[in-house]
Amino acid sequence: MKKIIKRDGSIEKFSKVKIADAVYKSTINSEKGIDKNLGNEIANKVEEIFENSDKSLNVEEIQDLVEVLLMESNRKDVAKHYILYREKRANIRKKPWDMDELQKSIWKNKYRYNKENFDEWINRISAKNTRIGKLIRQKKFLFAGRILANRGLYKDGLKVTYSNCYVLEPPKDNLEDIFDTAKKLARTFSYGGGVGIDISKLRPRGAKVNNSAKNTTGAVSFMELYSMTTGLIGQRGRRGALMISMEVSHPDIEDFIDIKTDLTKITKANISVRINDEFMKAVENNETYRCEFIVEGNNEHVIKEVDAKKLFMKLCKNNWDYAEPGILFWDNIKKHHFMSEDKEFSYSGVNPCAEEPLPSGGSCLLGSINLAEFVIQPFGTSATFDSNKFKACVRESVIALNQVLDEGLDLHPLQEQKISVDKYRQIGLGVMGIGDMLIKMNMRYGSDKSIDLCKFIARTMLNEAVKQSSLLAKEYGPFKEYKKEAILKSKFFNDNIDDDIKELVKLYGLRNSQLLTIPPTGSISTMLGISGGIEPIFNISYIRKTESLHDEDVYYKVYTPIVKEYMDLKNITDEKDLPDIFVTAMNLDYEDRIKMQQAWQQYIDASISSTINLPYETTVEDVYEIYIKAWKHSLKGVTIFRDGCKRSGVLINEKPKDEKEENDLKEEICVTEDDKNEKFICPECGNEQMANTGGCSICLKCGYSGCN
Repeated sequence: MKKIIKRDGSIEKFSKVKIADAVYKSTINSEKGIDKNLGNEIANKVEEIFENSDKSLNVEEIQDLVEVLLMESNRKDVAKHYILYREKRANIRKKPWDMDELQKSIWKNKYRYNKENFDEWINRISAKNTRIGKLIRQKKFLFAGRILANRGLYKDGLKVTYSNCYVLEPPKDNLEDIFDTAKKLARTFSYGGGVGIDISKLRPRGAKVNNSAKNTTGAVSFMELYSMTTGLIGQRGRRGALMISMEVSHPDIEDFIDIKTDLTKITKANISVRINDEFMKAVENNETYRCEFIVEGNNEHVIKEVDAKKLFMKLCKNNWDYAEPGILFWDNIKKHHFMSEDKEFSYSGVNPCAEEPLPSGGSCLLGSINLAEFVIQPFGTSATFDSNKFKACVRESVIALNQVLDEGLDLHPLQEQKISVDKYRQIGLGVMGIGDMLIKMNMRYGSDKSIDLCKFIARTMLNEAVKQSSLLAKEYGPFKEYKKEAILKSKFFNDNIDDDIKELVKLYGLRNSQLLTIPPTGSISTMLGISGGIEPIFNISYIRKTESLHDEDVYYKVYTPIVKEYMDLKNITDEKDLPDIFVTAMNLDYEDRIKMQQAWQQYIDASISSTINLPYETTVEDVYEIYIKAWKHSLKGVTIFRDGCKRSGVLINEKPKDEKEENDLKEEICVTEDDKNEKFICPECGNEQMANTGGCSICLKCGYSGCN
């Protein structure tokens, strides 16, 4: 078999399939139309010439040969498309990304180290993996923020982690362990990681204690300790992120649900309720539900009967009014993953944005694939999704994340984290740019066609990831806690994995216990100019502020990148003339949003960070229906954010004054200008350049993120 020399000097087998595929793609939207046979004809001619050559050819020589053969054929229109594509790829290899002011600000302030240039940055974050470096240059893949900011910095003596977040062991029901958990939080934050903890093991308010207090103030009272710890520890480019969760069966659950209705409390943490199927059935049937807690040591049994529907409506009302707590459908989380049949394994909680259920000490090692870059001939009638390139990207991404995992194994802040990651090797490969991809494919987000396409992509992604993880297990061995029979009995495994890949897993096992997730990707998707996570584009346009030569504030409209690209291509000057494929987070029907999340969740073994944006006029009853449908559609978690709710700040028509409110609330201030466009003020530094994507607001000056 003849070999070819790649641009990075590596050697690869000659492939006719790649040539045929490239030529076929060049026929799409060509003047004379698609030709399925031309690619094979050109590939056969190249192979014949190659076989008669006495030397190995490099990639450029092969592509030059294809150009010549196309020009000699009767399809010079295809030759033109092929040449233009080569020029585009050459520019990508040579030039840094084209970034506007906001995107450059994110890169410089959050991810660039010590004034490195773009090429140096690519080399640092890819660590000489030329294939992943190429995918990053092409904007097809990007590691999550901690890897982009921290990879390789340990060589300079910096104590940093590559993991965006962790789940700690739930604090035990004693004062020493409660405060030890705060210490672990502080240490993890200092390395740049976010944290999730569950406080369901702490005894409820009024239970007996063996100290001078006689009775405990309850689990909820310790939330302020953890929130305060989060606020105290600074991180480069962002503040610490914390998730606190509690089971719905805890007697203090009503206090937990109400805690953040006081906007001065627990200001540095997200909170979520772990809800089980038994409770949801009680809600549906208007039944009572038993909350109970048995105190270890004295066997005190605390029981509280609650009206399930009334408690659930309180949760809905608080979400409507304050955007919290979020909901975790815990039985769905426990049942829908590879380790569900391993009796020795359990999840201890979720990370701050809830896309990663993890065992104690588990970490979020994240990277996301930009789906918008896999559309061939975007916006045209023949727009197609390049599934072959996508499959290759999934495989390379799994390899790259495993390389980062190995490199960063000794960099975790705590010993329990090092042990857990070494045992289970969770990675979190996700997607972003779904909204942009669908627009390029001329599909409306939430339509039947869009759902079918996303199901196909999600299933493809899962099977390719499992395949590559199994091949890595063949080479390096499966993860340490791998139990073959447990994995093979998993309903998630049996329902979603193709037969040939099942056989591969039976032979070699899996290198990773967890593979796929969908994080919000707030900062990295904004840096790439695409929609974040699972969300549609956030808005058609937003207002940007600049200062004139006379030091006066000037506000002007900026279109979301995909909108501007489409309007320029189609010569549209008024956004009112945009087609209905331009759905935004602000006007998307919530049922379409739930259907889209279900399509992806079926094939995601971890979870999905999910915020459904709702208009001001949404009712509490609407919120109730959203959560009921989310549960029935087997989602693992969801939260809502209603425009104009008490947590979003007050809509006003003038520039905010410098003075802070007496209670010094740390929330974005939303300002509506006369033309009805909104701008947001950063609560940390007062900056008015807040980028919004996928329900996340990100300050491009100090790095504050609403997702945290």
